[in-house]
Amino acid sequence: MILGFDTSAAHCAAALLLEGRIVASAHEPMAKGQAERLLSLVQDLLAQTGSTVDDLDAIGVGIGPGNFTGIRIAVSAARGLALGLGVPAVGVSAFDALRYGTRGPCLCAVDARRDMVFVQGFETPVFQEPSLQPISALETSDVPVIGALGAAPAHPTADAIAHLCAERYATATARPAPLYLRPADAAPARDTPPRIVT
Repeated sequence: MILGFDTSAAHCAAALLLEGRIVASAHEPMAKGQAERLLSLVQDLLAQTGSTVDDLDAIGVGIGPGNFTGIRIAVSAARGLALGLGVPAVGVSAFDALRYGTRGPCLCAVDARRDMVFVQGFETPVFQEPSLQPISALETSDVPVIGALGAAPAHPTADAIAHLCAERYATATARPAPLYLRPADAAPARDTPPRIVT
């Protein structure tokens, strides 16, 4: 049994894969509150199938790019669960999740706000590495786009993550790590720090 989940965008999504078939899946839109909802959502899905966390063989997690805080929430939860259960955790990029179930050249794009997109090309000469690009870079492309400004993906995000984790967990060795393609919006205060009186 494989658990896949993602909070890298304005949602909390999770899916359970058993013997190659999605047996429970949920996608809840939310701008904030993923940290409070994620583990209870996972428990809800496990309860639907009469399972517990001890039945999990691996955990797949969306590593972004996307919302800085959301990515940290999911990756931290996956690493903690995997460590506690003694099972592998596999990081899956948003680009791989968008691409899953699709063949041929395409650009996978994630909304990065401010007229920008995170993009990676598959079987194309352009954007072979994940990068941050202006939306206009996609508007002039003759390669099909999946995700932001393009076609819907073949599978829901968490479902795709669970499937990809099932394919990779036996050979994956690296712990999941966030895929950030730009710095966080938060910045240190510009004011002089307070003077500590001793």
